[in-house]
Amino acid sequence: MTTRLNAWILLAVLAMAVWLTPPSARAEDGYDLWLRYRPLAEPAARAATPLAARIVVEGDGETLRLARAELSRGIAGLLERTPELSSDLADGALVLGPASAPRIAALDLPVADLGPEGYLIRSARIDGRAVTVITANSEVGVLYGSFEWLRRLQLGEPLTELDVRAAPKVKLRVLNHWDNLDRTVERGYSGQSIWDWHTLPGYTQTRYVDYARANASLGINGTVLNNVNTNALSLTAPYIEKAAALADVFRPYGIKVYLSARFSAPIEIGGLPTADPLDPAVAAWWKAKTDEIYAAIPDFGGFLVKANSEGQPGPQDYDRTHADGANMLADAVAPHGGVVMWRAFVYSAEDTTDRAKQAYAEFVPLDGRFRDNVIVQVKNGAIDFQPREPFHPLFGAMPETPLMMEFQITKEYLGFATHLAYLGTMYEETLQSDTHRPTAGTSVARIVDGTAENHTLTGMAGVANIGTDRNWSGSHFDQANWYVLGRMAWDPDTRAEPVARDWARRTFTPDPRFVEPVVAMMMGSREAVVDYMTPLGLHHQMATGHHYGPGPWVADLDRPEWNPAYYNKADAAGIGFDRTASGSDAIAQYAPAVAARYGDLETVDERDLLWFHHVGWDHRMASGRPLWDELVLTYDRGVAKVGDMRRSWATLVPYVDSRRFDEVSQFLAIQEQEAKWWRDASVAYFRTFADRPLPAGAAEPEHDLDYYKALSFPFAPGN
Repeated sequence: MTTRLNAWILLAVLAMAVWLTPPSARAEDGYDLWLRYRPLAEPAARAATPLAARIVVEGDGETLRLARAELSRGIAGLLERTPELSSDLADGALVLGPASAPRIAALDLPVADLGPEGYLIRSARIDGRAVTVITANSEVGVLYGSFEWLRRLQLGEPLTELDVRAAPKVKLRVLNHWDNLDRTVERGYSGQSIWDWHTLPGYTQTRYVDYARANASLGINGTVLNNVNTNALSLTAPYIEKAAALADVFRPYGIKVYLSARFSAPIEIGGLPTADPLDPAVAAWWKAKTDEIYAAIPDFGGFLVKANSEGQPGPQDYDRTHADGANMLADAVAPHGGVVMWRAFVYSAEDTTDRAKQAYAEFVPLDGRFRDNVIVQVKNGAIDFQPREPFHPLFGAMPETPLMMEFQITKEYLGFATHLAYLGTMYEETLQSDTHRPTAGTSVARIVDGTAENHTLTGMAGVANIGTDRNWSGSHFDQANWYVLGRMAWDPDTRAEPVARDWARRTFTPDPRFVEPVVAMMMGSREAVVDYMTPLGLHHQMATGHHYGPGPWVADLDRPEWNPAYYNKADAAGIGFDRTASGSDAIAQYAPAVAARYGDLETVDERDLLWFHHVGWDHRMASGRPLWDELVLTYDRGVAKVGDMRRSWATLVPYVDSRRFDEVSQFLAIQEQEAKWWRDASVAYFRTFADRPLPAGAAEPEHDLDYYKALSFPFAPGN
């Protein structure tokens, strides 16, 4: 008994020691994300300012209470003082509330054009008191404004003489969770599904609230709970009840719930003999099912649908079009204000000439035939979330149809969670691409935000990388990809570099001795992955199933477009996929100016060379080297960049807590080892066709080709 009592006393003492340890000295696990409200660096400045000593809330809505609580939490952590909550004004007070609140309305602030989600933060005087007003046309706008004010406080930016106006340029800003009912996550690398379906609806975890907080801090306003390769059970009453419990948690944060709908659900759970979208009984079943969902979730956002792709059922099973299927569902959700997000990711073995062409062939003839509440969700490139892809030609080809950008946040083809690859540069590269439709200067961003074609239904989705890992995303740096997706969904013209800087300062430290090298690492990281995986326009060179390691030799799968050899087309003459007029003619799907640039060996960017051209091994590159030498040296450059990142990170130990520092260090070591694996395996394979010596200074692959071909990873995560 005495021994047990002593043990409890020891545990209590240890717990108290942890409690008394300053937060900055404690090991961190990444759970706080960028909402890491640690004390600001200058204690004297914190004590001297009267700023935010009081929070005054004009109104009593649930979302306003959340805004007040977030501000209290942030101020207490950053300024190390708890602000007073009062209805009385004082100098330095934060005044929160909708623009219609009497004391705020008296200021006659310009909020009319901010829409339902925009916000205004302004230094003002009310009743003779110098205050900061955070206001909007809605409570959720006030919440967004509160997060922005905290961001500025966190980064040490000036908080006097403020006049900040912001409104989202994109209406639907959504995370797509590829989460299954058994809690596995397709292409997920951060543990189990965040949704514990077994304990819902009775138990809603605190983690769900923190998920909502993180998304609201970025302006993300929707979440698709289940995998696009969905199970019809997601639409049954027990799971609708579970989704409703999550919707109740998310609603005050301005987040709507959506569900992926299985097109064959009328057969699988409805007992009908068909799912033909033009069959009145099928339409009636979907209307009744939709009414059932809205009865449980009044603000349900609508459906996301993957149809007639990778074996999923769809309207083409009944000789109907994508428009027929989408419109039937759109009619069901329309009375409730819902939308249908219909994915354009379709491919099959019907056209063996070029998988990249199929979405264009199926969707362009349907332009203008979708209901007003349908938005077609298009991946950033025409293949499948590759380390680099030219922008999808659909973005310049469907002027009568709203198009929604689909990016992948989880890194299915970029080394999973273990490889550092900041995707902000990829997102920016795509969004700033010029479609030249209808004229030069029409960027993909202008298509996505609706301004090019005057669409009001607009959207951007990110395939989520969130799971049950304490750091949410499997690695600390993968949090940045969730962060930048949210920022670019709010404004597609946002640039990657300032967002990387912003994230690094909030997530680690604002110390420039840390921030500058880390931002340099982030900005070059995705290019490093491209170099050691798919250089010079190569694509889809990942081995079968797991999409983890290299497999450029794979050529024995049933469907031609599943095979990496289908894409590299390496032979004795050269390498690359000919998409010019002499090949598949996929370039004809772009505007003439874009097609002309891509189609000419003299004008195509070398980063896209092998995407559009089959090029001889001795083709002279811009460097003056032959293609074979350039290819090998580009692989080498990618490996070297990872080595540079490891060495740079190793110098930053004084600025990072030991736990996060060690985790990043170990992942960078894995990345360097696997980058070399990618390089060696690819060089060993392509050399069998090039039949040329390695360029001077290039090392021989560590093993022979048979060694690399024999490697197998049947239990890789996310598979």
